[in-house]
Amino acid sequence: MTRPVLIYCFDAYCCWCYGFSPIIQKLAKEYAPVFDFEVLAGGMILPAKPVPIAVMARHFKETYQQVEKTTGVRFGRDFLWHIENPDESDWFPNSEKPAVALNIIKDDCPHLMLSFTVSLQHALFFEGRDLCDDEAYRSLLLEMSINPGDFYSKLHSTKYQTKTHEDFESCHKLGVTGFPCLFLQTGEKKMYALSYGYSHYDAIKSGITDIISAIGLNS
Repeated sequence: MTRPVLIYCFDAYCCWCYGFSPIIQKLAKEYAPVFDFEVLAGGMILPAKPVPIAVMARHFKETYQQVEKTTGVRFGRDFLWHIENPDESDWFPNSEKPAVALNIIKDDCPHLMLSFTVSLQHALFFEGRDLCDDEAYRSLLLEMSINPGDFYSKLHSTKYQTKTHEDFESCHKLGVTGFPCLFLQTGEKKMYALSYGYSHYDAIKSGITDIISAIGLNS
């Protein structure tokens, strides 16, 4: 390990992660000269059998209003239609496929990791795309100049399903029980928690400053 690593634990279906997107983008840009960056996908929704959006529509409806009020982000009409008309929706949310998609990008285009993470959530929460549908990713890939053929050849592979579940396990080992979470790893076995759940930019920056000062790192 040559540089400290900012580790962002998120889930594609987490409304609070969507609200956290502007903050994590700002942090990643500001600290790029000092830290490396890693995104770990969590397994927030992993039903043993497919579960319709109707089962969790009330939770999404309550949460999105809190997120808008707290963070200022806006949820799109096409997403809101599914939680306001759950009995008519064909959505069966599952965190695995978007997490697999992210792991493919982490391997093939690591410099696009954060951009893809943010775009995933914009596609879901603003554009109303079903992230369990393979075709939901095509426009994202084209916008980011990622080869769709290479991506789709890996989307259902055992290799990336295994890597994805390793991400889930890594989040579990970090004590993550909700999202978003942010950590700073400064050594092989030295990990600092910067936030469990949504936190404001100033609070996180203050935590980073304290850690940098404590370990004698030049920012």
